[in-house]
Amino acid sequence: MQLSRRLHAVAAMVTPGNRVADIGCDHAYTAIYLLTNRISPYVVAMDINQGPLERAKENIEKYCVEDRVSIRKSDGLEKLQPGEVDTILIAGMGGRLMLQILTSHMKVVSAAKELVLQPQSEVHLVRKKLSELGYIIIKENMLEEDGKYYFILKLKACSYRDHREYQLVKPEHIYFGRLLLEERNPVLLDYLKAERQQYQDIYKELITLPTKQSIQRQTEIIDLIRLIDSAIGYYNNVRKKKTQDRGE
Repeated sequence: MQLSRRLHAVAAMVTPGNRVADIGCDHAYTAIYLLTNRISPYVVAMDINQGPLERAKENIEKYCVEDRVSIRKSDGLEKLQPGEVDTILIAGMGGRLMLQILTSHMKVVSAAKELVLQPQSEVHLVRKKLSELGYIIIKENMLEEDGKYYFILKLKACSYRDHREYQLVKPEHIYFGRLLLEERNPVLLDYLKAERQQYQDIYKELITLPTKQSIQRQTEIIDLIRLIDSAIGYYNNVRKKKTQDRGE
């Protein structure tokens, strides 16, 4: 089965050998990929809508993996039992909805070994809230596909030993990902540049509208541009160091 680059990157975050719950499984392509590639021995494919589940069932039977999949109509994690899986995987949902699903069933979440999340929006809220709940991002990836940028996070419950290494200590860590910044992820740099240009264009339009609401929005955008500049600084510092090392 050929997955999109986005879903392939999501599946690659799953620890091999883990049982997986795919929340919002849609057509079950990710579940089938995990099983046919022997990444996971067992997947619970869950969706709130009956239509996708019926198509998921057809695909699962087509690829002859029905003995290793449990298909369930479920509102988020409602039909999942604590300890039933090792990995909770949620991809392609907005950040707020993702958090609502997770925080509504913390007994189930806390019993899992890891979370693999790909929020479609408000990624900073996901990082911030889960950090407050005692989770750390142990791996993060980013890719661009069809003109859109995607963040993919792998998290686990935090131990004291891990806390300092993975703690989100700066605003740019929350908004753009500490691990991505520290490894100078090239896709993130492209994203930062694109976001900065977009905010600059919006700001230029706003300054022609001297309303109270416009002025307030201008201030917010200036703050966001400064935050982006702080993130871009991670890359500039590396280039500066390389130049110094060459004696230029």
